[in-house]
Parts: sequence; structure tokens; C-alpha cells
Amino acid sequence: MKAILDGIRVLDLTRVLAGPWCTQNLADLGADVIKVEKPGDGDDTRSWGPPFLKHRDGSETRDAAYFLSANRNKRSIAVDIASSEGQQVIRDLARVSDVVAENFKVGQLRKYGLDYESLKAINPRLVYCSITGFGQTGPWSHRAGYDFIIQGIGGLMSVTGEADDRPGGGPQKAGVAVVDLFTGMYATQAILAALFHRERTGEGQYIDSALLDVQVAMMANMNTNYLVSGQPPKRWGNAHPNLVPYQAFKASDMWIILAVGNDDQFRRFCEVGNCLDLTRDPRFVHVPDRIRNRDQLVPILAEIIAQRTGEQWINGLEAAGVPCGPINNLAQVFENPQVKARGMRQSIEREDSGPIELVTNPIRFSETPTTLRRPPPRLGEHTVEVMRDVLGYAPDSIERLLK
Repeated sequence: MKAILDGIRVLDLTRVLAGPWCTQNLADLGADVIKVEKPGDGDDTRSWGPPFLKHRDGSETRDAAYFLSANRNKRSIAVDIASSEGQQVIRDLARVSDVVAENFKVGQLRKYGLDYESLKAINPRLVYCSITGFGQTGPWSHRAGYDFIIQGIGGLMSVTGEADDRPGGGPQKAGVAVVDLFTGMYATQAILAALFHRERTGEGQYIDSALLDVQVAMMANMNTNYLVSGQPPKRWGNAHPNLVPYQAFKASDMWIILAVGNDDQFRRFCEVGNCLDLTRDPRFVHVPDRIRNRDQLVPILAEIIAQRTGEQWINGLEAAGVPCGPINNLAQVFENPQVKARGMRQSIEREDSGPIELVTNPIRFSETPTTLRRPPPRLGEHTVEVMRDVLGYAPDSIERLLK
């Protein structure tokens, strides 16, 4: 079966995470993604280790695990875009591509003649996506954008971390670069929509994608909580501003999550916990009551939950239909029977290293499944292949460019 984006070619001028995450999504869907990297160094994240991928003999390759996470199913070519010859290679690739994705600073590619207007002139059907920290317009458009900084500027860290009045309270970034990842996902969505538009109209277009825009948008209900009330939300740690109990609790041997979403679930929790008297206490009967009186309810629940093991609670609550679960580390995640059953761990051979363990794309199509076709490439691994097979360069021209 052909992949859903079979026949689509993506010229990938991105590096680090937001852009590569976007283009990896497109590659997983079947697009031919040609990743352009700086000769000698390549994508910054190739050196963001340890850990590094190992050769078959146990020595380290030049590729960090970070790079492997965002670059499967791609081909790598090493091109110096600061040179006139390199710029011509990029223009030739843009001529035969459907999508260009880039995350250079605003205006940087214009001086090389590789901006949207320049490439649109040679390929009017091109979908061109620029990913930057702050977007192409506005007083901060010239600034470099980093996930950590955007989490602070865009409000995420104002609601992430333990409450200020509790031990360890204060702002906390997310454990993974969620702004980069969300931006990569939004950019993927935008590119797919633009390709759909092109199918209907024949027109390409430009996409301006900014980390700050995405960070503000992804605040979701926290945004509307503020816009409706006029009060900025605060940090709640593992608690929830609109539901109680909806947080982590310590059982006798482990931490578990209790996620009670309505009054009926609270009643069923109390049945399992032998504390039905709480359902008759006017302070705790309904969701708004429990929110107003969380400081009285949570200590009571903490004492009750601490009396049993995590497994006892999870088994009992699951049987009663009360949402709950353990807090796993990644070793436990990949041993989880559901994760195993869904095939979320995949292995693929790379010539220099042997098997590489990667994570499966989570999208499940019935007719056009995603596939793991290529391991994350070595730097410049496909330079000659792309020049020969995609661009049709003659052998002497390729040799000259390599030199």
C-alpha cells in the first residue's frame, strides 16, 4: 500500500526540534523529505549528547539520541548554502519539491535568494513554511526563539510547578520541549491544509508559524479562564483549577493519579475508599463545592489513599470506572502491556550502527499506514544520491560540487 503522502517531496531546511518534528511527521506519512545540513557539523542536535548512538564495535557515532528522535525517514544532504553553488542546489531542489520548511532567523534566507518570494518565482505551486520564535511581523520578530524562553513569555510557566505557597513552589518548565513539539504539530497541520488547498486551486502559499503564537494558543482553558474572569490562573502543581480531586496522591508504596471528573465518579471513589460520608458532606457534594473547599478535602483524601498500596487503589478504582493510573518512568512505560500491544517501540538497522531503537508514529490509518522506512541518516549520507537521482546532475558536476 502506498503511504498517504507518497509522491510529495519536502525540502527540509530546518534544524533542532520544532522544524525537524514537523518534517518527520511528513516523512512518516510517506513524503520524501530531503534534509539539508551544514557540511561538517550538520544539525545542531547531532552533537547534543550524551547519549550517542554507538557503532557496532561499541564506539560512539557522531549522532546524539536527541537527533535520532526527530529525523527518521529522511535523506540527508550536506550543502553549504552560503556558497553560490550551494544556493543553486537548493533552488534546483525547490523547483522539484512540493514543500519547503525552514527555521532560519527572519530575513536570513532572503540574502541567499532562498526566501519564499524567490523560490515562488521558480515554483508557484510551492508550499513554504517558516518556523520562528516570534513570527515574521511585530516588534520582536528579529529575536531568536528558544522553547524554554517561550514557555516563560507565553504563560506556560505561570501555571506549571508547585503552588507558590507550598514547599518547592515556583515556576517550572515542562519536562520536554512542548512548545517546539506543538509548533511542529501545528506546522504539520498547516502544511497538509495548504497542500489540500493546492489540490483544489493549483496555488501554493506561505505559512508563518511562530513558537510564541503556538504557546499562547495552547494555553486552552487557562486562556478562557483568564478571559472570562479577568484573573490570571496560578500554579496548582499536580492539582487542577476546575476539578477536585484531580491530582497525584501518595499511596502506601507509590504515587498514583486520581482524576475525578464529575460527581458520580466522586461517589464511586468514595465507595471504593469506604468513605461515603464525604458524599453527604455539603462541602464536597458537587464539583463547585469541592473546588471551594479543596483545602479541607485534599488532606482527608491523602490520609485515606495512604492506607493502601497503589496497585490496590488502581485495581479497585479501575473496576469501579474511576479514572486513575500510576506515574511511570520511561522504563516502566516501554514495559507497559498496552504500550507493547500498540507497537510503540520499533527497531531499524543502520549500516554503521546496527539496530536503532525508535518510537512509532502514533497515527493509525486503516488503508495507508505510516511506516519506518529509513533510519535517521548520517550527515550527508544521501548527497550524491539526491544530486544524481532527484536533480539529474551529471557525474562530473557532482564531483565538482563535492570538491
